[in-house]
Amino acid sequence: MTMVKRKIIKIDDELCTGCGSCIPACPEQALEIVDTPKGKKARIIKDLYCDGLGACLGDCPIGALTIVEKETDPYDDDATIERIKEVAPEMLATHIKHMEEHTTELAEQHTHEIHPEIHTCTSSRVLDWTNEETSTGTTARIDSQLRQWPVQLHLVPPNAPYFQNADLVIVADCVPFSYANFHHDFIKGHPIAVGCPKLDDAKAYVEKIAQIISVSNLKSIQVVHMEVPCCFGLVQIVHQALKKAGKSVPIKEITISIKGQKK
Repeated sequence: MTMVKRKIIKIDDELCTGCGSCIPACPEQALEIVDTPKGKKARIIKDLYCDGLGACLGDCPIGALTIVEKETDPYDDDATIERIKEVAPEMLATHIKHMEEHTTELAEQHTHEIHPEIHTCTSSRVLDWTNEETSTGTTARIDSQLRQWPVQLHLVPPNAPYFQNADLVIVADCVPFSYANFHHDFIKGHPIAVGCPKLDDAKAYVEKIAQIISVSNLKSIQVVHMEVPCCFGLVQIVHQALKKAGKSVPIKEITISIKGQKK
């Protein structure tokens, strides 16, 4: 592939805390969080996924992202769209709108037309699959394992009695729809707090979880999130809350695929 001189995102490793706030802010889903010797850090997956327009800049709380000009791979919208379809189809409409709004700015480096089948798309492309049903020959009512209310992270009181000396499960709000055994595997015997790291106020979540940790003497925390990149932000929120609370609580991370499997 011929290299071109163009604008692209640069990540300052010394400033980056790996919080994940930049990931849902990137319409191209060009960023990921990786483990490094210095801890969690944001990285560009491939330069060809980054359009260099800087949609993610304003969402970095400490200014670790900047735009630079350098020799690199040209931006490839065809490859970017295929990646978005695979890892975050809910971002496809956002990406298309982003492209339409910045056509002039991308004229010199953007040589790929948007896919014809999604050119007029007004919402995210859906995925559809069919699994063979497994039947035991009987149908039984399954009782709920929920033993608390409320469950939404914004609403739960930090000093709720069900958090005391508990193994807390913090859940991304798409997980219960994807994972069939959610009640048995995650709710049974545990208090839960549910939230979306992409659509909700991450800073408020850090504050709330830090308060829960400070007053509840938690035994452990399980973070259960979906496999899509933006959902990883929930893990970073919990780590930031632990740091803010100044306590050490064991954390276990569980990832659920969009087809409902533990990964």
